[in-house]
Amino acid sequence: MEALLSEGYFVLFVIIALGIMLGNLKFKGFSLDLSAVIFIALLAGHWGYMVPENLKTIGLVFFIFTIGMQAGPGFFDAFRQHGRDLILIGTILVGTAAILSLGFSVLLNIDKNIAVGIFNGALTSTPGLAAAIDATGSSDSAVGYGLAYPLGTIAVILFIQLAPGLLRINLKKEEKDFEDQILEEHPQIYNKKFIVENQNIFGKTLSELEIGKMTHAVMSRIKHNGEIFTPTPDTVLEKGDIVKVVGTEEALDKASVIIGSETEIDLSFSKNYKAEWLLVTNKKRVGKSFREINFKAYGATVTRIRRSGIDIIPGPHNRLRFGDKLLLVAPASDLKSIQKLLGNSEKRLSETNFLPIALGIIIGVLLGQITIPVFGIFDFNLGITGGVLTAAIGLSALGKTGPIIWSMSGSAIMILRKLGLLLFMAAVGTHAGATLADTIADQGFQLVGIGAIITIAPMVITLLLGHYVFRMNHLSLLGVISGSMTSTPALAAIDSKTSSNAPSVGYATVYPVALVLMIIFSQIMVKIL
Repeated sequence: MEALLSEGYFVLFVIIALGIMLGNLKFKGFSLDLSAVIFIALLAGHWGYMVPENLKTIGLVFFIFTIGMQAGPGFFDAFRQHGRDLILIGTILVGTAAILSLGFSVLLNIDKNIAVGIFNGALTSTPGLAAAIDATGSSDSAVGYGLAYPLGTIAVILFIQLAPGLLRINLKKEEKDFEDQILEEHPQIYNKKFIVENQNIFGKTLSELEIGKMTHAVMSRIKHNGEIFTPTPDTVLEKGDIVKVVGTEEALDKASVIIGSETEIDLSFSKNYKAEWLLVTNKKRVGKSFREINFKAYGATVTRIRRSGIDIIPGPHNRLRFGDKLLLVAPASDLKSIQKLLGNSEKRLSETNFLPIALGIIIGVLLGQITIPVFGIFDFNLGITGGVLTAAIGLSALGKTGPIIWSMSGSAIMILRKLGLLLFMAAVGTHAGATLADTIADQGFQLVGIGAIITIAPMVITLLLGHYVFRMNHLSLLGVISGSMTSTPALAAIDSKTSSNAPSVGYATVYPVALVLMIIFSQIMVKIL
């Protein structure tokens, strides 16, 4: 056994196994989850058992790359959709924690490597720790992280659970307010049937009328002289025709004004037509607009796009993304051709192509080598962590370059992300564990207390600003705080109190921004200190 424990690979899997078992233990709903691995690794390192250090870098690039691939589209959507307030609040929280960490380090003469680790541990950010170790070249940051993380994790969960009561917030009212906001941003899609009664449109083609452009609705079926079919731009509307239109309530009201009165006449297709949901998995079609693909050539009409759980009314300029689901109505004889055109392969959707992963990491590492002088004070570079994260965010948002699809399936992201995280924590923890005892004996309790202040103070400031200054929905605000703290357990804590997805939206909006800010602030702290 002693011989086996001298082998780094055996130590690695012992640490991972024990860490996962410890992380699965729960005490009143709290658990360390995968972060328990770093604590087992610290103990192993203290006792002299080591994991090869080169596994740290391999784990790091896998972990950071998958975070970027997952966060990329959401990172830019956060700026476009949910706006400045959410991101500003997240920036205030992370920035306040960074300023406190800098202040304590200078005033109390705390080693910069440990101070950066405390900063990341207090905000429960493993990617930030990875950036800190990459920037400092020292494993001592893991010691600070290990001291601040446990109390930081507990404190953020308790804070999220107690905040509504402290501010006397009615969560049911907050749920309703958020639902009203969502319906305003993404109105529900309906379908109605209308009788063509407006004499101004008799004998005109759909391309001449431009009903879709005027109403933002889609005409999916038409009944003319007893025959039901999917319309094309050349379809002529005649008096008494029955048309089925898909769109928001507002769009359907506009369509009614243009077309005529509503009817309940059945417009079910005969066996010659079918309506089916099809998956976009053919990489040749990714990035193409509806105008370029020209579904009308197949006699098909796309009535809606389902992307990330949201239904979208298609327009000619909409571009397909890998994994989109399209609801099509088409002649049964053409359906196989359309399936081939789009791919429609569940298997391909779940497959993992390692070429984009390898190329993306190469681009990220090269990007991280670029050095930028900052006002002549210090030179800044992204390093491996920032470079790989930036490359992954940019590439995943881009979606496609030539034949390469910059995407990964959800299952592939989770597996590679967990593998990278486990390798990273095991390697870092064992090397940091060698100096653990000396650090705790010298400054242990003081560092734990500092970590608690860095955890709690920014959350209090953010909560008060969000509630009293920004007047944010409280559920969204708690999600933003959870995302800024990069704390999934905190999100789970507020999710258990509501059926609304408001916390998840806030969390998803700020989380990628917080990851990037943690990495940037970690590097800046190292340069300043």
